[in-house]
Amino acid sequence: MKPIKIATAQFENSSGDKNYNLSMIKTLAAAAKADGADVIAFHECSVTGYTFARHLDRQQMLDIAELIPSGPSIARLRETAAELDIVILAGLFEKDEAGNLFKAYVCVDKNGLVAKYRKLHPFINPYLSKGDQYVVFELLGWKCGILICYDNNVIENVRATALLGADIIFMPHVTMCTPSTRPGAGFVDPKLWENRHADPTSLRQEFDGLKGRAWLMKWLPARAYDNAIYAVFSNPIGMDDDQLKNGCSMILDPFGDIVAECRKLDNDYAIALITPEKLQLAGGYRYRKARNPTLYRDIIGQENVPEQKVVWMDGKG
Repeated sequence: MKPIKIATAQFENSSGDKNYNLSMIKTLAAAAKADGADVIAFHECSVTGYTFARHLDRQQMLDIAELIPSGPSIARLRETAAELDIVILAGLFEKDEAGNLFKAYVCVDKNGLVAKYRKLHPFINPYLSKGDQYVVFELLGWKCGILICYDNNVIENVRATALLGADIIFMPHVTMCTPSTRPGAGFVDPKLWENRHADPTSLRQEFDGLKGRAWLMKWLPARAYDNAIYAVFSNPIGMDDDQLKNGCSMILDPFGDIVAECRKLDNDYAIALITPEKLQLAGGYRYRKARNPTLYRDIIGQENVPEQKVVWMDGKG
């Protein structure tokens, strides 16, 4: 494997406005390419918008969702990838020929669709079906995987994707700044975003505290460290429907260290050099080799009825 440069991006998407969102993806991809990036990753549902979908009925979901790879947004992404000679990862709502709906994330290069993944644990809309498989694919000589938002909170998903060979896991999110049972969680007042140029300090305090980045740092570095993988985290910034998101898109190396991070209170991207040497130097590589599955194969594999609870969606935030 040769070193590659990956960019992770953040931007304020527009709910349901695919033309605008695709134009922002192109703008940021062009800037990242000019800075030397080979790949750029965007957040969950970056093409369609995300949180507004909690209000949509089935027909409205079908109207905004697209077939993959034949839908117009995939064509636009491919055109951008070809024009800029950069690999693009982005998310959207997907429908199949039978009318089933999914939360999808795609990898596109100048030749077309490289990979597609369906979220395993969707919740934003009741008409979304669950994905049923992990996806590992080759990208510029590297083995890569994708896990969308909530999928990363179920730690078995990250370990399974790594054990299937992924050295890089793309982790697109729309997260943070929502109520939870954990101390310090909650929404951030949109007025702070509107006033961010005059008073960046108050907004940064909210974005970096337990409502945001401080919570992320409790678990995201552990996913990279424990599994000895590069984690490419992407998250929107600004208003997503009526909720304010804090961005802080970042890339972590197999040591769990942040090697690139967006810190602007604005649309932004950050680039990291991804090198193969760290994969086997990291402690997680040695710990994975030391595993003894005979001790816990039956424990990990025991039956469980999936129960997914999202506090802010239940109206208890």
